[in-house]
Amino acid sequence: MYVKRNYSVKVMLSWTRRYIYKFILIAAIPTFLYEVFDWKFLYLPWLPIALVGSALAFIVSFKNNASYGRLWEARQVWGGIVNTSRSLAMMMNDFITNQHAKEKYNDEKLFGIRKELIMRHVAWMTALRHALRAPKPWEMSSVNSSDKEYMRDVKISERDHTLEEELEGYLSQEDKQYVLSKANKQAACLNLQSKQLRSLQESGHIWEFSFLEIESQIVELFTQQGKLERIKNFPYPRQFATLNLFFVWIFIFLLPFGIINVFDDIGMNIIDSYDQPSAAIQMIGNGFVWLSIPFSVIVSWIFHTMERIGEVSENPFEGIANDVPITTMARGIEIDIRQMIGDNPDTIPEPISEQKGIQM
Repeated sequence: MYVKRNYSVKVMLSWTRRYIYKFILIAAIPTFLYEVFDWKFLYLPWLPIALVGSALAFIVSFKNNASYGRLWEARQVWGGIVNTSRSLAMMMNDFITNQHAKEKYNDEKLFGIRKELIMRHVAWMTALRHALRAPKPWEMSSVNSSDKEYMRDVKISERDHTLEEELEGYLSQEDKQYVLSKANKQAACLNLQSKQLRSLQESGHIWEFSFLEIESQIVELFTQQGKLERIKNFPYPRQFATLNLFFVWIFIFLLPFGIINVFDDIGMNIIDSYDQPSAAIQMIGNGFVWLSIPFSVIVSWIFHTMERIGEVSENPFEGIANDVPITTMARGIEIDIRQMIGDNPDTIPEPISEQKGIQM
């Protein structure tokens, strides 16, 4: 899916609010013990914690770059599918003719052949969508409470309908049974395409060189499919993903202990800067240590949110707000190529509507 860029602060805070509660608790407990119980020993030197934070910033940045690379590659491949699909529709529209045919077909039958090929191409995209949406053990958004809550009212077509249901009307009964019987159903669709194109070439309804040109587009679709399957089936290395999250939480737990004493010293300096501090100045100085809580929460939120952004970006087909909108893109391709062959506008489906500002 793809969410609009104008992410509001409200949405971002809502997405991370469960963690914010944890950050407040983690920061409040040591501060309470330090100030109320006078456990002044309860602090750590700031320098080593700052070094941990600096190293963590590089680690999180590396992961986010790698995760964004996977997301962007997936989007580029789907952009290639858009272009190849349009080229394929153009070729089927213009290359399937009676010019070299042994048996002449009327316009209605030629259109029926073109539409059969186009509908099978839509079936290929449908099978590919379902394969990419299939859950994997390393995909965490389906079990993450924050992601589940945010996507609660969003309907995902591949989760609400089976592949068999969505193939209805795009394949003949015989072709559908053949496709569903194979492990790689999207590859089975392309295999059927190639077989029918070869039959049309043998009957002369596709010129030999035109046949080779169309076959090259089928090969290109196989290539793009393979790239998407590689992204889907080979995750971001789990040792990096797990250790990154572990390091972030270590930093979050250490952070309050490193800044309690710093804020306490600032408060004392405020009082000492006056020869005769007023009651208000003394209250501010003595209570300045409590500002370590919101400061700690803000820093923790920044680091953890950056880690979460990398986590939700590393698997671009899970079906959450930041994913590639493969359902919307596939529907857009279907509309384009069916219009290109002159299909009945009443039978062409409408574009998929956004849900909560999210493209599916």
